[in-house]
Amino acid sequence: MNSQPRAPLLMSGSVRLRPWRRGDLPSLLDAYRDPAIQAGSRAPVADEEAAERWLRDQQEGRASGLRHSFAVVDTALGERPVGNVVLVRSAPGSQAAEVGYWTAAPARGRGIAPRALAALTGWAFTAFAGDGLVTLELLHQVDNAASCRVAEKAGYGFVDVLPASPPWPLDGHRHARRAAGHGG
Repeated sequence: MNSQPRAPLLMSGSVRLRPWRRGDLPSLLDAYRDPAIQAGSRAPVADEEAAERWLRDQQEGRASGLRHSFAVVDTALGERPVGNVVLVRSAPGSQAAEVGYWTAAPARGRGIAPRALAALTGWAFTAFAGDGLVTLELLHQVDNAASCRVAEKAGYGFVDVLPASPPWPLDGHRHARRAAGHGG
């Protein structure tokens, strides 16, 4: 069972995915000042203490093998993180996992989110193939048309509409992608 793969550097063109670092906290705080990121977040980051807690949660999640969060850097824009992608598994050996992402306002509309999500997807299906992972799901509220476009560009087909459920006030969309050889 491969529940704790090494944290890699993932690449897709000028987009690089790497584990979050303490030095990234100013970028994290800047991103979470954006109302669009706040609206889509299950755990908003409002101050330095919350940013430190968020970083610890990512590190603990990686250590447990259940949460793999990556800072997204586009070298065309510099070396600071401009986004986040994450893979969340409910348990080792799960056949399905959830992916999520956010992109800071200056990086939106540049194709960064779909490239980052595609890099995460490829890594996840490779890293956890021997552990049974065959399906990745991306969830978002119905009013988030940009997330629908990102999902489609990254190969995540629309599956169904989910009823509103706290903390989400609106219905949601579920998109999914299956590993090669498993109907994907």
